[in-house]
Amino acid sequence: MKYSIGLDFGTQSGRAVLVEVETGNIIAQATKEYTHGVMVEYLPDGKTRLPHDFALQHPKDYLDVLEETIPAVIKESGVSNEDIIGLSTDFTACTILPIDNDGTPLCFREELKKEPHAYVKLWKHHAAEEESQFVTDTAKERNEEFLKKYGGKISSEWLVPKVLQILNEAPVIYDMTYSFMEAADWINLVLTGSIKRSSCHAGYKGTWNKSQGYPSKDFFKALDPKMENFVEEKLTGDVYSLGGKAGEINEEWAKRTGLKEGTAVGISIIDAHSGVPGIGICEPGKLLMIMGTSTCHILLGETEEIIPGIAGVVEDGVLPGFFGYEAGQACVGDHFSWLVDNFVPEVYVKEAKERNIGIHQLLTEKAEKLNVGESGLLALDWWNGNRTPYVDYDLTGLMLGFSLTTKPEEMYRALIEATAYGTNYIIETFENAGVPIKELYACGGIAEKNKMMMQIYADVTNREIRISASDQTPALGAAMFGAVAAGKKNGGYDTIFEAAKVMGKVKDEYYKPIPENVKVYKKLYNEYKILSEYFAKDNNVMKRLKSIKKSH
Repeated sequence: MKYSIGLDFGTQSGRAVLVEVETGNIIAQATKEYTHGVMVEYLPDGKTRLPHDFALQHPKDYLDVLEETIPAVIKESGVSNEDIIGLSTDFTACTILPIDNDGTPLCFREELKKEPHAYVKLWKHHAAEEESQFVTDTAKERNEEFLKKYGGKISSEWLVPKVLQILNEAPVIYDMTYSFMEAADWINLVLTGSIKRSSCHAGYKGTWNKSQGYPSKDFFKALDPKMENFVEEKLTGDVYSLGGKAGEINEEWAKRTGLKEGTAVGISIIDAHSGVPGIGICEPGKLLMIMGTSTCHILLGETEEIIPGIAGVVEDGVLPGFFGYEAGQACVGDHFSWLVDNFVPEVYVKEAKERNIGIHQLLTEKAEKLNVGESGLLALDWWNGNRTPYVDYDLTGLMLGFSLTTKPEEMYRALIEATAYGTNYIIETFENAGVPIKELYACGGIAEKNKMMMQIYADVTNREIRISASDQTPALGAAMFGAVAAGKKNGGYDTIFEAAKVMGKVKDEYYKPIPENVKVYKKLYNEYKILSEYFAKDNNVMKRLKSIKKSH
């Protein structure tokens, strides 16, 4: 039996899964919580305060994941490293870091440990909103063709706005940077010693496309004269397609992980996109929702269509031969954690403790007893801004319909319903642009654990929803790419389609819409759309409030 490892780097932790190549069965897995977590208030010194909307990470946390989880799965499984033929990585995106010419992150330097811009900028670093608007406006003024592929706006989450923010606020860091790397590509550099950028990361987050490459020098010069040669000077390394080989494990990291030197390493992929082969999707028309702290919606299409607020449409961006569409919601699971952390009374905490269950489970049980519309609440799911269709991170959360009798479980359910409305809005946006959606699929911890939430999604969208059979779908998808990097001659596969058909699976059980719930949710969804369009287009009060907040 041959095996492959999938490395899944999320927002709060990283994990490794060891997978049987012939079956897709995960035989061992290990998780490492990031020591530094997500830094939103202070740098590791505990003294250097971060500005509003910063979200940073420490790259050492990623190395710790490699050193702890890979040996752990090898030990747990008892598998010989001779039989582990490949590995590949999926990663949150856009998650970038500046490195020097020997691949060392700048934040590792003693003199730069107090410089925020020397650290990793996590995907949800939204402090480059002004730069994102400037990049978008410049592209519009110049009639740049690439802008259409991203729904007409470049997100503050992406590469170019984040780099421009560094140039604006810390030009010394920009000058010192040998290369700005996606964290996933940097991990491959660490493991193999060579820079091979992923077409997935570059295409969705770096404004690169297969036919034309990156935007022109003139465009980057229009952003700032120092960026005229940005691609040549700061994006070192060529772009490679998914399914390719990034290299082989070098001697140092073979010793540090317990893997065999020369083990194949696959080109990296964005975590959400990795779920597509992980769940066994190989054809267009099947929308996958990867549900976690945020939700990413991935769809394969046969044609390239222009869709408002799309996070990107990239040829061969998910699977070869298809246009991969990405949309998303910036806050899903984070909504529920926010509520639990701030608005749950002590009596609920006590009840959960007495029953020996988690507070989320308690709120879910209470919320499940409510009839559709019973709470009188309606929320907008913008606690972390809006990704699709408005691509506006200055939009904020809203909940309407409070009274003196409103209970925590009603708020909890309203937030769940809001995320379902947001997903339905995205589905409508796709179909109105001529991209059909035939089936819905879901993976991630929420899809696996919260049956009430998935039933609400089925009712709101009025569609059946199938669930991944694996609780580590993106990691499984990454392991598939590792098996493809190894190739059939070494016990793997020659294409990702061959791997996905064997290794990807869904559960037999699936969710069906309940007709009486569908009727009520249609009414509530219409109200959601009215609120959305009002606050996103007609009244800038959310932005004005945020501006006042930033001034203090």
